[in-house]
Amino acid sequence: METRLYVGNLPYAATEEQIKEHFSQAGNVKSVALITDRATGRAKGFGFVEMETSDEAQKAISMLHGKDFMGRAITVNVAKPREERPKRNFGNRNRNGDRRNDN
Repeated sequence: METRLYVGNLPYAATEEQIKEHFSQAGNVKSVALITDRATGRAKGFGFVEMETSDEAQKAISMLHGKDFMGRAITVNVAKPREERPKRNFGNRNRNGDRRNDN
């Protein structure tokens, strides 16, 4: 089993340190990554926690999934590998969304 966990429905005010402290109930936490919006820097309400061993990861899922954390029932699952996304082609457009006339 993987040691990297997806954690969803996190309160926007939660910090990585608070999440690490909460997950340490289940074992040693290697890392916490709280996902933030690039433009605003505001938390998006989900993140990833990496546990030291797969047993600790399983324990974290069974102990914390659906349980209260700062007033919200959090989701804790094994993180899926990131899928490759195709490159987005915006065509031959300028910043205003108008087609360029290259003639």
